[in-house]
Amino acid sequence: MATKASEAILRRQLRDIARNGIPGISAGLVDDNIYQWEVLLVGPDDTLYEGGFFKARLQFPEDYPLMPPSMRFETPMWHPNVYQDGRVCISILHPPGEDKYGYEDAGERWLPVHSPETILLSVIAMLSSPNPDSPANIDAATQLRDDYPAFKKKVRRLVRDSAELL
Repeated sequence: MATKASEAILRRQLRDIARNGIPGISAGLVDDNIYQWEVLLVGPDDTLYEGGFFKARLQFPEDYPLMPPSMRFETPMWHPNVYQDGRVCISILHPPGEDKYGYEDAGERWLPVHSPETILLSVIAMLSSPNPDSPANIDAATQLRDDYPAFKKKVRRLVRDSAELL
């Protein structure tokens, strides 16, 4: 069951993003549901994703901020750290605690001090610096490592197409 505390926290955090802004990012509710946000990210300058318009959804659990939201790109994305179905794979979106596989330190994973703003800034950093060593999309990671010109061409095509999807 949703808690009034999590709803109040999310409303404040959405208001803060709207008031203070994050360059290249806008966020709003889906169907007036505080637990579901639609996000539009503009590809960061000086990256392959520059000029792209990427729609995504943040889905917050009812026990937020104790547990992390999930994020999924709705716009097609070719990136080593984004699953082929659009789910974003970055450490701060992983549940708190120790990683059972030993890849991440507990301090890299979700902590209740994180916010939608820190998540979105982490996604911008992810777009700026893909991590092919811990891939969610093995094909994208392999192409980035082994055939950078083809990777770049595919990303730039997605960036061009993203403007047409708006």
